Amino acid sequence: MRNLSNAAEILYPEEHGGPELVLAPNLLPPESLTRPLWRSLATQLRDAVSPEQLPPLHLTSRPVNVGLLLGDRLSLPWFRTVFTNIGDVISPETLPPLEVESRPVDVGELITDQLSHFWWASLLRNLADRVAPEKLPAIDITAKPVSDIIPQSWLLLPLWSEVISTPKVFYPDKPAPQTTTPPVPPRPVVVKTSASEVGAPDPTSVGLLRDIRRSRIRERIWIGVAAVQVAYLVVATIWPGLF
Repeated sequence: MRNLSNAAEILYPEEHGGPELVLAPNLLPPESLTRPLWRSLATQLRDAVSPEQLPPLHLTSRPVNVGLLLGDRLSLPWFRTVFTNIGDVISPETLPPLEVESRPVDVGELITDQLSHFWWASLLRNLADRVAPEKLPAIDITAKPVSDIIPQSWLLLPLWSEVISTPKVFYPDKPAPQTTTPPVPPRPVVVKTSASEVGAPDPTSVGLLRDIRRSRIRERIWIGVAAVQVAYLVVATIWPGLF
């Protein structure tokens, strides 16, 4: 690597004179990629114990106060944000007046302000606009009308669908062709069950019926207990000295 970086110095012959030393751009990867592990660990420990003292930064641009950074805001505990929000509601921060460099344009009431009004305010505003609409000045048209788009020799006719005023007529569907022989209805087939098939009932259905019967009994018991509690509360409310 180091030999290749030294070989980046190339001699180019000058047109009128001796050779000139020109440094070619170094396109090789940095030395930190080839640094051993123990040396990189030692460098990081040294930076952690005694970091490098850099000169103060000279700012040539105008600093802008952006407030608390997003990373610092996310690192705050949850109760700090709650107290900050409460403080902003009780005593909001007084900011300096905004320096507007552009030309302001009156856009009317903002959408957020319109949504913050109550419903009766918008109802009264709609009624006022319907009774006494706002008088706006005449529109100043700066464009000139173009008269050569449609020649005068053309005859413009409306569409046929726009001229028809009769109601729509729906024709009935064509009847299906009937066959000469009516269909024969199928006859029911009686299936005879033998005595061996009607034998013992299914144990699964027997257990299911037993569980359903027990659940109904438990349901009645719980409904009775709930009814007794409701009756007790009603009686205790009407006659508190009875119990």
